[in-house]
Amino acid sequence: MSGERRGDPTGMTETKAPNVCFGCGEANPDGMQLPFTRDHEHRRVIGRFRLEKKYQGAPGMAHGGIVALVLDEALSKVARFYEARAVTAELHIEYLKPVRVGEEIHVEAHQERAEGRNLFHVGEIRDGSGRVLARARGRFVVVDPEKFRQRNGVNLG
Repeated sequence: MSGERRGDPTGMTETKAPNVCFGCGEANPDGMQLPFTRDHEHRRVIGRFRLEKKYQGAPGMAHGGIVALVLDEALSKVARFYEARAVTAELHIEYLKPVRVGEEIHVEAHQERAEGRNLFHVGEIRDGSGRVLARARGRFVVVDPEKFRQRNGVNLG
């Protein structure tokens, strides 16, 4: 898949690299391709989906690492409300109840506070009846997109 063309104020165009993120990247055929939306009014990231059986740990339950990945994806996307690109520095997960494969889950995340380059985000996974299954707290560090591009050869877009 080729990158998407984007214009900039100078009239020049740049190519945005395809999103190959394992969690959310539409350009990663082996990834999870998790769909998230943004609630701009409340500055929340929201996801509703079912985890497939291939992501289970114990029979019928999503693997704990997959639960952490889902929460990390949601929390990290909150930075976009603040026009920032940030990377995960710390992630704390509370596993409260099993996240079942094949059943719809609701994921939601928002910013708790910001301190300089540090963004503190929180989120949770709920089942269809609204019970909280897992919670996360994360610290994300804002990165300079230009430095990132120079070091990695990729535009953060």
